[in-house]
Amino acid sequence: MRDVKDAKWRRMLAASVAVAAGLLMVLAWSRVAPAAARRIPTAHVQRGRVQVTVYTSGELRAGRSSQLIAPPIGSNLQIVKLAASGEPVKAGDIVVEFDTAEQVFNLEQARFDLQQAEQEIVKADADAAVQAAEDSVALLHAQYDVRRGELETKANDLVSAIQAKQNLLLLEEARQRLAQVEKDVRSHGETTRAGGDVLKEKRNKALLAVQVAERNIASLQIRAPFDGFVVLRQNFDALGGFCCVPGMTPDYRVGDSVFSGRPIADVIDTSRIEVSAKVREQDRANVTSGERVEVTVDALPNGKLRGSVRAVAGVASRQMWGADAMRKFDVTFDVEGDPRVRPGVTAQIAIAGPSLDNVLYIPRQAVFEATGKPIVYVRSRDGFEPRDVRIRTWTESLAIVENLEPGTEVALVNPSGPSGPRARQPQPPAQQRAQRAPERSMRSL
Repeated sequence: MRDVKDAKWRRMLAASVAVAAGLLMVLAWSRVAPAAARRIPTAHVQRGRVQVTVYTSGELRAGRSSQLIAPPIGSNLQIVKLAASGEPVKAGDIVVEFDTAEQVFNLEQARFDLQQAEQEIVKADADAAVQAAEDSVALLHAQYDVRRGELETKANDLVSAIQAKQNLLLLEEARQRLAQVEKDVRSHGETTRAGGDVLKEKRNKALLAVQVAERNIASLQIRAPFDGFVVLRQNFDALGGFCCVPGMTPDYRVGDSVFSGRPIADVIDTSRIEVSAKVREQDRANVTSGERVEVTVDALPNGKLRGSVRAVAGVASRQMWGADAMRKFDVTFDVEGDPRVRPGVTAQIAIAGPSLDNVLYIPRQAVFEATGKPIVYVRSRDGFEPRDVRIRTWTESLAIVENLEPGTEVALVNPSGPSGPRARQPQPPAQQRAQRAPERSMRSL
């Protein structure tokens, strides 16, 4: 009987000890849990030297490119030779060649017309020489008749009056005939010169046609103006002029018929590349012309391209339908070329900005935004309180501030969020009076 009572007592004692241990664990957890909840990551305001580096992304563009356009000959052209897209070419290499059959025919026709015009000029020169000889003989005969009439009139004193009158009439007739011959000679000369000018203009026209045909034949071979690679254009005429069929418009190829003035291909120079990008408004002050940049592209996973800032836009731009309200500035960079890099790819750009000495800085994640203004949460006696902060500039990981004291402890997460206790927020006077009114009414009761 006594053994049964001892066993019952031991069971009651063990149960009491277990209950006491459970109460102690609950009490300890109730004190430890708030302390753990209050463990918010913080950082201190530091003073020192900060190297500002601006990061952005952009697109590689060719520093020099040239369009290869079908020559304006006035008729459809057929491609008989075409370099492949992406094929490297040297300056002077044939990139596009068109069928020359029609222009060769025009050249032969123009040469025939030129030869005919030259033969007509030779014939006209011979006719002019014959006419000049005939005019010279006629002029000599007329001059002889006048001279003979003058000699006969000198003997009028020795002959009868009728004979003297007849001699005067013959002299007058000879003089008139000489004047007519001289007039005819001048007229024949002017006619010969005019006819010669007409034939010369005909020859010049034929010569011009020959030169145009030769130039057209030469223009049917489009050569690369500099070293680079070829990028073919899309042939929108292949679908009957409809250019709104995405994914179905083919590139130009051998055998296609091309209208004059159509761009066929582009020659891209990769020895010098430029990069176009945008920087945010808050980073604009840290980017100036001439600063060094490093460009990283996927085509060079183990290498980087070097360059510098060429120009920074003075006016911000913003897309009309963009969702980002932050204004951005256009920036252009000059980058050393690499044969493994092609324009059109995305590039990651690191801009070496200015070095700031003796400035205050905090981690970038310590800055929050409230009512459109930057704030930080500063540790106080009761927790954290928000405080307005003036940001001088930003880097990728730091914020340079101006109105905080060195050593000030700031929160890296929002204390009012789920990760920590609610921070003390400043309340407007009207809200404070609204909260104090119920307290006064309770005290009156």
